[in-house]
Amino acid sequence: MNILVAIDLSESSQIVVEQAKKLAESLSAKIWLLHVANLDPDLSFLPVGSSEVTYHDAGEIRNAAAKKFHNEHRLLQQFSQELRSSGFDCTALLIEGTTTDTILKEVDKLAVEMVILGSRGKRAIDRFLLGSTGEDMLNKSPVPILIVPTHNRP
Repeated sequence: MNILVAIDLSESSQIVVEQAKKLAESLSAKIWLLHVANLDPDLSFLPVGSSEVTYHDAGEIRNAAAKKFHNEHRLLQQFSQELRSSGFDCTALLIEGTTTDTILKEVDKLAVEMVILGSRGKRAIDRFLLGSTGEDMLNKSPVPILIVPTHNRP
């Protein structure tokens, strides 16, 4: 069995990975550990060829993005190494894109049979304004979704 575990590399990712370990162990499953990298929204709408953006600015932006991706890659590899050290068959993937679309593409590409992701318990207004990956995945996924609550609500 193939399980895709989508993590955002926040503190709550450890909770999601722990639940994935329990399920993968009971099913003898391979874990595909996925982090979807997104450009900083403030940088992604930069006008190309704008007179306001100098070459120096573009270089700074490129360096900031490279540093961000490097740090995300390092954190993802730490999670993956922890899983492999615990005896799990795990492959880490860092892919740039929009979260739901990227997860769905990988589900199809890797013949994944289940997706595990975390939920931070956003309020309704946050979901309306920002969207909810969990809700989006529940509506679009061709495979079962396990949503792990990672918030500390009473």
